[in-house]
Amino acid sequence: MRPVTLTDLAAAARVLLALPKAQRAAGLAALIARARTADQHRRDTGRNHPAYGNGTLLAAALAHPRAEPQSPGGVDYLMCLAQVIDALLARDRTS
Repeated sequence: MRPVTLTDLAAAARVLLALPKAQRAAGLAALIARARTADQHRRDTGRNHPAYGNGTLLAAALAHPRAEPQSPGGVDYLMCLAQVIDALLARDRTS
């Protein structure tokens, strides 16, 4: 997966926000896996992945339904944002 920006974090959090709480962990794992797959495809072929984009978390997120937070500091949105950050930190610790 390509380096993560604040825009990537926000887009992924909005995808999670659109999911029921019980499905968010699995949805996030799938989103990260799709970004990784797209990045590998981009490196191998020099082209964007046809479904998952250029290997950014943003591109993978844009292929999914998203919800707008009720407010920038809304608790549900912040929880989704924290979940994305926690997953990325855990991934980096194991890489």
